[in-house]
Amino acid sequence: MSDPLRSPLADYHASQGAVLGEYHGALVPACFSDARAEHEAVRKAAGLFDFSFRAKFAMKGEHRARFLEGMVTNDVKRLAPGQGTYAALLNAQGHILADLRIYATEDRFLIDTDADLRDKTRQVFARHIIADRVELEPLEVFALAFQGPRSRGLLEKTLHIDLPAREEFDHFATNYAGFPLRVVKASSTGEEGYEVWVGAEGLLGVWGAACGQAPSYEMLSCGTQALETLRIEAGIPRYGPDMGEETMLLEAGLFNAVSFSKGCYLGQEIVERARSRGQLNWKLVGLFVDAAQPPAPGEKVVSASKESGRVTSACASPTLGRVIALAYVPREASEPGTRLTLASGAHAAVTTLPFYQRA
Repeated sequence: MSDPLRSPLADYHASQGAVLGEYHGALVPACFSDARAEHEAVRKAAGLFDFSFRAKFAMKGEHRARFLEGMVTNDVKRLAPGQGTYAALLNAQGHILADLRIYATEDRFLIDTDADLRDKTRQVFARHIIADRVELEPLEVFALAFQGPRSRGLLEKTLHIDLPAREEFDHFATNYAGFPLRVVKASSTGEEGYEVWVGAEGLLGVWGAACGQAPSYEMLSCGTQALETLRIEAGIPRYGPDMGEETMLLEAGLFNAVSFSKGCYLGQEIVERARSRGQLNWKLVGLFVDAAQPPAPGEKVVSASKESGRVTSACASPTLGRVIALAYVPREASEPGTRLTLASGAHAAVTTLPFYQRA
């Protein structure tokens, strides 16, 4: 296994007391102080994250739109420059190879995924580029994420810009202190959120400018421990713990990643058959767990004395004050209110996702 990518800010974070850890193929802050306080800052005000665990590359060339439309699950041909979408890359059996955020510019698509999925994603695309005039180009840019109900104001003050209301995944290019950057509207926590994409040389300047606004915005620097509890509360599955190459797209509930009206794409026949015939054997659901500690990933779920699924992610929810989990269960055990038992003996009840949704 290759060494994890290292955030350009890793040494700086460590000098500020952050605990570093590997997350989706990159070494980034796990926490800066107290993960619960960081979580609560995002729910109440704003949090700043180092998203160097996200990796990006560009797809350009005359046939880029036609090629990408035939590869991913969502409709990218409809995207105007400055728009984006969430999508998945499947194999021919309809299993998820990667999940992606795709952004259109005037002359290319910008493709954003987890650092540990970038090489696989590029290799799958490269294998299918035969007669198409399509090129893949690595991008050495990194992301900082502003998340929380006050994130928009924090971002405006940080970059000295006015930010009009935008749709999710809208984006635009600008600059800060002479460094080119891209601002993307994207939530990873269930709260309003934005990302700033910038090269390594401009990263510390943006981070420092944002931290300088902290007294006014009640902002905290946040790590991946808080990100995990935030995204589980928001019912956001992540590649690795909650889905992978054995998972069908609709089993993971990724309806926001698929268009049922676009043309053919890799794995479409399987997805359409599952939708039209209701052929889903498993479903990702939320569980309220009656236990003092979160169940371990992979813990078995039991219904009517037989194994009925497994836990994928779990946490003690700071917002709800109880233990919650994401789990795959059989379709017949997926109705809200269904009572289940974990292998540990803890009782659980199925609930709708997300656990938390901002007003």
